[in-house]
Amino acid sequence: MSTAILARPTLGQRVAGPMVATFEFLRLLATRPIGLAGFVGIVFFIFLAFVAPLFVPLRNDPSLVDIYQAPSAAHPLGTDFQGRDVLNQIVYGGRDILTVAILAALVSTFIAISIGSVAATVGGRLDTAILAITDVTLTLPKLILLIAVAAILRPTSFVFLAVILGLLQWSSLLRQVRSQVLSLKERDYVEAARSLDLGLFHIVFREILPTMRSYIVIHFILAMTEAMYAQVFIIFLGLVPVSGSNWGIMLYFAQGQGALFYKDSIWYILSPILAVSLVQLSLVSFAGALEDIFNPRLRGA
Repeated sequence: MSTAILARPTLGQRVAGPMVATFEFLRLLATRPIGLAGFVGIVFFIFLAFVAPLFVPLRNDPSLVDIYQAPSAAHPLGTDFQGRDVLNQIVYGGRDILTVAILAALVSTFIAISIGSVAATVGGRLDTAILAITDVTLTLPKLILLIAVAAILRPTSFVFLAVILGLLQWSSLLRQVRSQVLSLKERDYVEAARSLDLGLFHIVFREILPTMRSYIVIHFILAMTEAMYAQVFIIFLGLVPVSGSNWGIMLYFAQGQGALFYKDSIWYILSPILAVSLVQLSLVSFAGALEDIFNPRLRGA
């Protein structure tokens, strides 16, 4: 009894383990400047979208005398068609965009890893049927299908929009997860779990998927980038009821209110484009660094 108690890790040991792993990860990330810049960019935009609005007051009152003003000390990124501050809209416009991207990536990743791993582990007719459905889904033009679905359903909430995006982008990841699981399920530790009759859930979610954590994280990040572009595109087309304020809605109003015809409105047009592009660049750069860090052969190179 006393031996068992002494063998238990202390609270300090349980905390020290993740801390050491975190410092080691940051050390490896620091050796990759592009990936480190991407990580800093992600942290910055998360802070901008979710923390900065708590301290920056919303300035949403129109001002007819300030319409399409050039950048100045009062308005660092100029003003829009109603005289509202563009920088203030950038601060308040990132939360919905990032939330939808994260939720859509969660939905698509969950579908891909759960169904794909179960299909590869079970095999047989289930695997054949799921693979056939996936192949059919891969042949569908996703952009046209997204436009049609958004036009028909007219999602009124961004959560509903995230679910739609997630349901349209799982197929390619599912095939990749299935291929990985097909190679992993022949490993000795999986065979041992199968011989002990630990059950399908344990084999898939406790033995196979934990070894694919890095692979899943990288594809989750890439799924976020795809979801961001897709939602901004359909918002720009006016296929989602326009309410509130986000970077996609800024582009929609810039196009609808004739911002292209005003000389000093360039920052109103470029600001949301740059915000979306920089988030995408940060995500892709960070994902590339993760692939190097998690892959021992690439890490050595």
